[in-house]
Amino acid sequence: MSTKKLVLTSLFIALALSLSLSIYFPILPQAPYLLYDPGDIPLLILSLFMGISEGILATLIVSILMALITGQGGPIGAIMHFIATGTLITVTSFSYRKFKKLEISLLLGTVSMAVIMSIANLIFTPIYLGVSVKQVLPLIIPVIIPFNLIKAGINSIITYLLTKIIPFSSYLS
Repeated sequence: MSTKKLVLTSLFIALALSLSLSIYFPILPQAPYLLYDPGDIPLLILSLFMGISEGILATLIVSILMALITGQGGPIGAIMHFIATGTLITVTSFSYRKFKKLEISLLLGTVSMAVIMSIANLIFTPIYLGVSVKQVLPLIIPVIIPFNLIKAGINSIITYLLTKIIPFSSYLS
């Protein structure tokens, strides 16, 4: 990684952490423990304009640091964060490189995150909470899918608007 890429990746990691630590709130009354935060926005921008590998590396670092700083979720929380954001940025960035249509790419990333997190919650939530899959299954449609669609949707819309206002490609390429 070049010095420029390393510095820019570090800046986007710091921005993602700052946003995640300073802006967070519940978005579903039935699941106040699931919090929206805008920390994925810098990671989306980073992966779109610098590369998927930089976005994945930044996501890994942010996921670990968030678990260490907040203590929320511990290792399982870090894994879930990495899976969620990793899915969003990978699908979005890959499809953007392939189709060159940001709106479609962000939509595909958003839907993919909701689908993958439904599966991940069936695997990791029973381990984390010590409950059965049967107890998690009823939460998938009314809680897990809407939360992930809303969170990724908001972050995708903001990312889209920012990319229309700020010429990131001229700064980050």
